[in-house]
Amino acid sequence: MTPRYKHALIVGAGAGLSASLARKFAGQGLDVSLAARDPGGLAALCGETGADAYACDASSRDDVAALFAALDGGPGSPDVVVYNPSARVRGPFIEIDAEGVEKALKITAYGGFLVAQEAARRMVEKQHGAILFTGASASVKGYVHSASFAMGKFALRGLAQSIARELAPSGIHVAHFVIDGGIRGPSHSEPTDKPDSMLDPDAIAASYWSVLTQDRSAWTWEIELRPWVESF
Repeated sequence: MTPRYKHALIVGAGAGLSASLARKFAGQGLDVSLAARDPGGLAALCGETGADAYACDASSRDDVAALFAALDGGPGSPDVVVYNPSARVRGPFIEIDAEGVEKALKITAYGGFLVAQEAARRMVEKQHGAILFTGASASVKGYVHSASFAMGKFALRGLAQSIARELAPSGIHVAHFVIDGGIRGPSHSEPTDKPDSMLDPDAIAASYWSVLTQDRSAWTWEIELRPWVESF
């Protein structure tokens, strides 16, 4: 049986993939809520999709609890939650700032735990819901000068894999998306000699929706998305 969803929350909303997801969900008839540290830049997207915007630092336990409390008292708890935030500290391993790494891990992985836990507590009661995590190439392979990003994304993937197994029997579909390549945007476009060498955010959003509409007899917990030029 394919579950029907009514209300999507996108955490870490912005002008890229999150905007494409908001448009996709709204176009499929879902109510949409957006959360970001600074929601001031989301006015146009809210106008376009009918979404509500909330201020939330996903790495803050208090902020995440307040976000879900506000949803409970407003449009209602979401039955689809997408976690997008990530952060990194670049540089040689022996030189990167430990404080910056701690902050990056809190945003990339700990925030995912906080948001997923609040969502799952509500979804378990209803035996229905979906939690989707946005990963990256760094979820499965570490790169030079990117230790903090690999740590955070590996942790997020482990969280997704663990709770996918735990929550599926409660009717909650947990899925992790490995975005293996650059995402096209206003300031990021592919060279003319390599068309479609970056991921189209609308195409990514279509894949998220495809996973959401899977019959529960054949759920996937992970999907990798990469442009045709990306090496495996």
